[in-house]
Amino acid sequence: MKKIALLLFFATFMLGKAEAQKKFRFGFQASPSWSWLSTNDRKIEGVSSNWGIKIGALGEFYFADNYAITTGLGFGFNQGGSLQNGYAQYKPWDESDLSELPSDIFALDAKLHYRVNYVEIPLGLKMRGGSGEDARFKFYAEAPIFTLGFVSKGTGDIRGTNNQNLEDIDIKDEVRGLSLSWGLGAGIEYEIATNATLVTGLVFQKQFTDLTRSELVSTDPIGDLNKKDSKATFGNIALRVAVFF
Repeated sequence: MKKIALLLFFATFMLGKAEAQKKFRFGFQASPSWSWLSTNDRKIEGVSSNWGIKIGALGEFYFADNYAITTGLGFGFNQGGSLQNGYAQYKPWDESDLSELPSDIFALDAKLHYRVNYVEIPLGLKMRGGSGEDARFKFYAEAPIFTLGFVSKGTGDIRGTNNQNLEDIDIKDEVRGLSLSWGLGAGIEYEIATNATLVTGLVFQKQFTDLTRSELVSTDPIGDLNKKDSKATFGNIALRVAVFF
């Protein structure tokens, strides 16, 4: 938490200095989110989702009256979901400590639950409209939004097995440390005071880099395991709640 507080303080300081420029404003968000996993392998299926939250500092630089470049520094907590195995043998987590288990090879229908935290740097284009330049109520659209993410923590659970269920496994080494995603958003903003604007809306985010590393699989219950590099990505919808100054 100390690292998060320091990063937020630094972001606030830098955005605050830039805010002296007339066309720049900064703010803070605390946005509930809902995320899920999907893969390109028909035998590894996304089956459940995570509730999380996104917090952080935001900045908007207006290069025209209603057009802005958006950026910031944020934290996405509890991103991910569950993947269900469809192979007869499945060995996905080689780098984690699974010594408590009788075997680190899982059978059909085992579920691996991912909970991943990210440090995020978004970059987007915002378009704003309303009844007039001085209107207190306005609407906006933000597209595209590209987000660079760095994994700060990864925790996993094993579920749906007879004797291999395990919780709170450190799986930071099982997920790729760098994430790239695209997204879009839309919502409304309301000027609640001369220098304070409340913003709310929905933001969709879709990862296009692989979340997971390679795994070993077999369609034969007693056959040899083979390397399988399937691609798993997360999707996320956040209810943006932010205040700009």
